[in-house]
Amino acid sequence: MKGKVAVLDKGMAALLVNGRIMDLMFDPPEDDLSPRPEAIYRAVVDRPIKGMGGAIVKLTDGQNGFLKDPKGLSPGSQILVQVSTFADGRKASPVSRKILFKNRFSIITPDAPGINVARSIRDEAEHDRLLEIAHDVMDGGPEGLILRSAASRVDEDQIRADITQVLNLSRQVMTEATGQGPELLMDAPSAMERAWREWEDVDQIVEHAGALADFGVLDEIDKLTQAHVELANGGSLSIEPTAALVAIDVNTGGDTSPAVALKTNLSAIHEISRQLKLRGLGGQVIIDFAPSSKRDRVQIENTLKSALKRDGVETIIAGWTPLGNLELQRKRDRYPLSRLK
Repeated sequence: MKGKVAVLDKGMAALLVNGRIMDLMFDPPEDDLSPRPEAIYRAVVDRPIKGMGGAIVKLTDGQNGFLKDPKGLSPGSQILVQVSTFADGRKASPVSRKILFKNRFSIITPDAPGINVARSIRDEAEHDRLLEIAHDVMDGGPEGLILRSAASRVDEDQIRADITQVLNLSRQVMTEATGQGPELLMDAPSAMERAWREWEDVDQIVEHAGALADFGVLDEIDKLTQAHVELANGGSLSIEPTAALVAIDVNTGGDTSPAVALKTNLSAIHEISRQLKLRGLGGQVIIDFAPSSKRDRVQIENTLKSALKRDGVETIIAGWTPLGNLELQRKRDRYPLSRLK
């Protein structure tokens, strides 16, 4: 099947590009009450964590958050926080005092005034058109606004409606910042909502009971639970999540010559990016590429940077270890697929 197809069914959304699954979003199980990224809470500062420069804050349902910079706060202080990422195991969920409200075309930043347009929109006339619309809708309000790349070439009425919707939501939530005790003020978006918001230029949307099975998505999900991944050129990957990190091994197969090693490593990069995204893997990632020269390492690292930039998940390339592995630090903004089982 050609083009981009969004397949929606039972709290799960899959994006197929020319028949191949390229993105997967799903809701956590109903019995998992852990805080989810983008949820906004009125929280209460509990206690500082000595040596870590942070503090534990109380959320709802007995859950805790970890605030990295509690400067100026004391136990008992009530603050507004937004969940940054999924928690690592049983640790407190990372939260931030930097609040934002994201929609399909716009992002409202209540505490960061100013109106900006995505840098990817380079056409000067389009840039000016969007700024004019934004200034008119915001009408001198105190909030900040960012128009996303998806807003480019979109009808003015749609952009206005998008900004107005998220602006009203932000004002409603911010007025509830004061109150008594912890409270969930805005829930995290569902898988369907995130898919609608993040997937651009979709050619077809399919939503019915059994759609995932009809398009072979369930079979692909089953493969994503396995460690072994075949590469097109005869090589393979082994992906092993552990409690401390995600270990990825790149195998060339029978031919271990430098030329084949480089070709396999470059081929593996795009599949690694795809697999990390689909499996919802984050935290520390260690990649054991096939043996390569220092010159080839530069090409490998640059190719990896480009691939990770396109996948949209914040990832830092920490560098090569003394043993020749490449180390990454990846944001946990997706629920791990392994926890659905």
